[in-house]
Formats: sequence, structure tokens, C-alpha cells
Amino acid sequence: MRRPTGFVLAALVVLIAGCATTQPGATPAQRETYDLIIRNGLVYDGSGGPARRVDVGVRGDRVVALGALEGAGARSIVDAGGKAVAPGFINVLSWATEALIEDGRGVSDTKQGVTLEIFGEGWSMGPLNDALKVQAKKEQADIVFDIGWTTLGEYLEHVERRGVTPNVASFVGATTVRMHELGEADRAPTPEELARMQELVRQAMREGALGVGSSLIYAPAFYARTDELVALTRAAAEYGGGYVSHIRSEGNRFLEALDELILIGREAGVHAEAYHLKAAGQANWPRMAQAIARIEQARASGQSVAANMYVYPAGATGLDAAMPPWVQEGGDDAWFARLREPTTRARVVAEMRTPTDAWENLYLAAGSPERVKFFAFKNEKLKPLTGMTLAQVMALRGTDAENTMIDLVIEDGSRVGTAYFLMSEDNVRLGLSQPWVSFGSDAESSAPEGAFLKSSTHPRAYGNFARVFAKYVREEKALTLEDAVRRMTRLPATSWKLKDRGCLDVGCFADLVVFDPATIQDHATFDRPMQYATGVQNVWVNGVQVLRDGEHTGAKPGRVVRGPGYRPDRPRG
Repeated sequence: MRRPTGFVLAALVVLIAGCATTQPGATPAQRETYDLIIRNGLVYDGSGGPARRVDVGVRGDRVVALGALEGAGARSIVDAGGKAVAPGFINVLSWATEALIEDGRGVSDTKQGVTLEIFGEGWSMGPLNDALKVQAKKEQADIVFDIGWTTLGEYLEHVERRGVTPNVASFVGATTVRMHELGEADRAPTPEELARMQELVRQAMREGALGVGSSLIYAPAFYARTDELVALTRAAAEYGGGYVSHIRSEGNRFLEALDELILIGREAGVHAEAYHLKAAGQANWPRMAQAIARIEQARASGQSVAANMYVYPAGATGLDAAMPPWVQEGGDDAWFARLREPTTRARVVAEMRTPTDAWENLYLAAGSPERVKFFAFKNEKLKPLTGMTLAQVMALRGTDAENTMIDLVIEDGSRVGTAYFLMSEDNVRLGLSQPWVSFGSDAESSAPEGAFLKSSTHPRAYGNFARVFAKYVREEKALTLEDAVRRMTRLPATSWKLKDRGCLDVGCFADLVVFDPATIQDHATFDRPMQYATGVQNVWVNGVQVLRDGEHTGAKPGRVVRGPGYRPDRPRG
């Protein structure tokens, strides 16, 4: 090819400058018409760099201009008033799978600027077989719905068709895949079963899953060996997917469990990430710094390893996390039946009282009944206990801790929603100060109305993202504002290969947040968790405004966000 002459080069420069519409004083930009212009804001583009005072021009669902757009026209012009303008926040650990079926607005997260919910911590909403559908239907409590899908991709499309405010994405659950082929048996899969499990992962990846998610302290995920997880992750790796895990222990064997995560990522050749990084139980608090050192060592060797967190000293799960996994083999009905048998019950009580490295006992990790709090019951007769501590229920019933927990599981016919106070504030601060840590609520996205009022929740469902900015950026200065934005946006988008999401550049999707760093605030507490955060003024999802002046507009423009392995086999919306 002949080298361009100086005249040709000069003409190209003029042409490019005229088309970019991103530089101050560009006359064509002033003549442009946009669907939306956000003016007078400080743009944090998700890169971690300093803010820029530029206008944002949106056409359709994309950002098309960044610069001085004073003379340009737009259907909607928003004056940001000097506040922060950022990409929409990504909730890397969301349990809004059912909440968004009940109420597609996802209000508690939308009011914090979340525009993408990522599901799949061990369990995913597909692939399902008939037995899993029956079980899922049986386990429904306050939110009841029909299951008209089979694969993970079909679930995500179902949610999109119903209408949701945030975008949605998911990992395929290692637990779900295991249950699809093995039920809840405590054994290794045969080679034929493992091959089928791998093919289920491949199918989910072709439908847009981001990778494999596991949750290894719970039965039946607890029964999976490392080689099984490596095999599933290798199947995801064929399509560019990664691996994320609630690791096998966050307590006595925290470091060994983290080593397993790193090993799986290395063997499969993928990005590996620990869900809700924490050292659970006071005796284990010194291990947090050691765990961070392990991750840093792996990263220094060239491996892609990271973590995400919620920013509270208590976790939330169920009473199954206080009982040995063997008693839960075969599913809930088998678990409840064993607990009713006196000899087995006595053995369970003894093991619940005995410190061990063999399984994760969150009751012992919490340290006392006062540090265990109930927030969700299925049985209407037990709902008055919502919000009480285990100590209060023990006093009410006149029973000891272990027998109280066993009785509640039997009577409720569920795992019982439970918060355990496990972590130190110093470790929360230490964890979130790491530049490779992103953020996830580990909770649903709801509203204090309707079916959601039948149970309580963890305050992270209403405050996790706002709390990062209010407590740890503004008050404690544990991280900078620009880095907090980066770790809620571009960091997870890059880790999970989300094209044109988590960024505020020309060409990125118009998932946008305008918020006030000086006033953004979480209000949810453990005693009053359903309190909306404040300080986020405006939110757009795919160019459609979903929050205006702090109030939800009712719009539901959310879409399925698919991973790099997506292989459409038919036209999709």
C-alpha cells in the first residue's frame, strides 16, 4: 500500500475531528441532536482516572459523545449540577433471581445506581430437569411463580420479557449442574455423569453464562471434589468463561480453601474470583491478611485472581450452615426426617457443639447466640420470630441453642434465613482497600411493600453500594472516589468480559448514574434493614431513565447481558 501524502493525512485528521463530536469547540457536535445530554457533571469513566468536566451525549442505548455540547440539541437535557456522573454499578453477587420476578423494578438496588445484576452463586435458575423444577416449586415461600423455563438462557430471557429495570446476567451454578445429574448424593460423578455435567455447562455458556459459580460450604456442593470443579470450569473455559466461588471455608481452613480456588483457576486457565472475601470467626480474623497475601502472590505470578465483597460485619445464609453436611444428604425432606430421629438428632447436636475443620459451622464461628439473628421464615406461625436473635428465641422457648435451631428447621420446613455476625470491621476495611476487590450485595433487590414485607432481610440489600461511598470513601477514606467507581464498574466488566458495559466512553452502553458523593448515604440497619439509600439522583439503563430525582420512573428497559461464549441459534430480542 502506498504511504499517504501529507495532504491526505491532513484531510483525514479534519474528517476524524469532525466526526468525533468529543472535543470542545467542535462545530459538528453543536449541530448534533441527541436523545439525552447530561451537562455540568464530573465524569468518572470507570478507568480509575480523575474526573473530567465534560458533557455526555446519548443516542439510543449508547454513549456517542463526550465533550462540550453546549450548542447541541437533545430530547432530554439533565443538569448534573457538578455531581458525579459514572457508569452504572455492577452487582457481582445478586440474589434478585426471584425478587425480579415478583417486582421487576429492583428498587433497592436501582436507588443505589445498580444497573446490572449478576446471579449464580452455586445455584442458578437453570439448567433444570423435572425433579429440580418440582423441588424449586416446593421451596418457594413468600414469592410464588410458575417455572416455565428449563435452561439458564431461557430463564434470563423470561425475566427480560416480563420486564425488568436492571440488566441481568448469570453464572451457571456448579451445584445446579451437579443436582441435575446426581441429585443430592454424597458421591463423585461417574465419567459419563461428569461428561453430561460438562455439556450442561457448555450449553449454558453458549446461552451467555459468564462462567461457573460454586458455593462449597453447602450440601450438596460440599460433596464436589476439586477435580470435578476443574472439569466443569474447563468446559466453561472453552467459551471464554471464568470461575467464581463461595470457597470451601472462610473459617478454620480459609487459606486451604483459597488455595483450592487458585488451583482451579490455574488448572482451567481462567480468571478465578472468591465471593464475599472474609475471615469468619474471631479466631480466624488474623487470616484475612494472609489470604490477601496468597491472592497477591498468585497475581504476581501472572494468574488472574481476585475477589468481591459486601461491606458489613455479618453474613446471611441459613441454619444449614450450622449443621454437618452429612445430615443434609438427599435433600430437605431427608434432612428433616433425620433431624426428627432421636439418635441422629443427638449426633447432630454433639457435632454442632464441637469445633472442627471438617465442615463450616457458622454458629460456632459467630461465637454466641446473641450474634445469630433470624430474618426469614416460611411458616406463618414462625414469622413473629423475624428479627429476633437466637438467644431471644432460646429464652422464649426454654431450649438450648442447638435444639432451638433444629426445632426451627423442622417446624419451618426450610433452612431459615439467618444472619451470622462473623467478621471484624478492621478486616472489612482491609479487604475493600485491595484494588482487585469488586462489590456484590449477596442479596435480593426489593421494595418495602407487598410480598417482601412477609420477611426481613440483611441491610446489604438496601445499602451495600451506597455504604462504600458514604462510610469507606467519604468518612474513612479507605479508597478514593474514582477507584470505588472503577471497582463497581470497569473492574468486574473486564474480569467477566462484559462487552461495552461498566464504562463511560464513546460506544459504551448508556448505563449511567448521577450521584452526589457528598451526600450519598446508606440508611439500612440490622434492626431496620428495609430503608432506601439516598444520594443517587438519576439512573439510566440502556439509555432509558429509570430513576429521576431519586424516584423510580417505573421503566423496565433491562436486557440480558451475555458472556463471550454466547452463540445465538435463533434471532433474539
